[in-house]
Formats: sequence, structure tokens, C-alpha cells
Amino acid sequence: MKPSETLANVQRTAGWLKKKATGFKPVTAIIAGSGIGNSLPRLKDVISIPYSSIPGFPATTVKGHAGELVFGRMGGKDVVMMRGRFHYYEGRAISFIAFPIRVLASLGVKNLLLTAAVGSLKPAIKPGDMVILKDHLNLMGSNPLMGNHHEAFGAMFPDLNDPYDVPLRRAAMKLARELKIRALEGVYTAVTGPSYETPAEVKMYRMLGGDIAGMSVAPETITARQLKLRVAALCWVSNFTSGISGTVLTHDEVLKLGRKISEKMRALLEGLLKSKIL
Repeated sequence: MKPSETLANVQRTAGWLKKKATGFKPVTAIIAGSGIGNSLPRLKDVISIPYSSIPGFPATTVKGHAGELVFGRMGGKDVVMMRGRFHYYEGRAISFIAFPIRVLASLGVKNLLLTAAVGSLKPAIKPGDMVILKDHLNLMGSNPLMGNHHEAFGAMFPDLNDPYDVPLRRAAMKLARELKIRALEGVYTAVTGPSYETPAEVKMYRMLGGDIAGMSVAPETITARQLKLRVAALCWVSNFTSGISGTVLTHDEVLKLGRKISEKMRALLEGLLKSKIL
């Protein structure tokens, strides 16, 4: 697809959504990861739109992802939330992962809050902990910006010196302390999935500087930073990765723990939305 066609598709979808969500001008967007779709902020004046009805948005194929775009208000601010994300491992071109982020930016979004379930690479980072990202390692072997550059999306070679906004990170950590939520800053290791990591891979990721591992986040962050969006990523640890614990992980177990941690995530998101940082 030509870059001009990519831009036209983004603009077409954004225009369609503006007509469906008349009166909403969201400045902050939230993307919800596995198992915590029900922990999203309790918004007012809600409008929900299934992905299947949105031009260019396919239905999500991953259990635990509701697959709908939600517009609403909190603290006098308009918010839009993706209840479910698109993944490289679903067989989509990685350039497609950029599409919804660009649509959100076309709606006027300036701040992006990402949530995700992750595996811990270290014994000290335990299931149930929260990890606020300070950096990431993109080990997916590709990049969402490849082959679809248009000047409307930003620089062809965007700077990633500070991928996760420092003031947002500090605000999230301060809020976690106030809410008595165990949280720390860490480095996200982005891998393709959908298989979980082998013990040898876990050792390698640790040697490279990773604290946690997951199958999303990085492509979304890269796209958002090209668009000059401020990004914060709030991750919850669902499990130890291979070789750290003898427990065999299933996706259903990830979803079960996600339901337990949902109130913590909701409190963090609502606190950020009500603060002056956004």
C-alpha cells in the first residue's frame, strides 16, 4: 500500500469515528491489554463502538480482548479507550499495528496510556506487581514504521531517546505509592509470540537488560512517538517466565490473575485521568 493510501485510510476512519462520537474531542487514549478490559476507568456519557463496525478495524482474535472502542468523559476530560489491541502474532503486518494509533492521533489524542500483561524475567519482580516502563527492547525483528512513511505521520527516523514520558512515569509511580500498590520502573522486552519464552531466551533477555517480556507495547510506542504523543505504559506481571518458576502457564491463568489486579489498574488510570498531568 502506498503511503498516500495509508494516510487516506487513517483519515477516512477518523472521519467516520468523529461522526459516530459527535461532541467528543479526546486528548487521552487508553489501550487495554489481556485480562483487564473490565478494569478500565468508569467514564460518563459513554459511547461504545465494536471494532467490527469501524472501517479498517478487524475484530480482535485474542481471548480477553473485548474488541470495542469506547468514548467517554472523566474529570471534565474526553477519553477514548481501545478495549483490546491488535498483535503482530495474529498474522497481521506489523505496519498495521500503527494504524489505530494514527487514527487516535487524527482524533486529537496527545497522550497514550498503554496497559499490558507481562512475564517477569527476574525473581524479584513477582506476579501481581505493577511495572511502569522506562524503556524497551524491540526484539520483534521488525518495526511498524517500515514501508509506510508519510510526512503527516512525523519524521521518517523518529527519536526514541525518551520513549516513555518522564513526567507521566513519575506521576504514575507517585500515585502507586499513594494507593499502596507495589510498583517499580522497568525495561520491557518486546517479542513476537505467541509462544512463551524458553529458559535460554529468558537468560538472554536478562543479559540484554530486560526486566519483563511481552508481545505488544513496543510497536504502539514507536508509532506514538513518531506522532509526538506522550506515552506511559502500565504493565502488570501475570507470571514468571520460563526457568524462573516451575509453574506451567496458560492464557486462562493470565486472565484470572488479571481480574484480581483489575482494581489496582483502574485506580491508577483514574488517578492519572483526574490529575493535572493529562
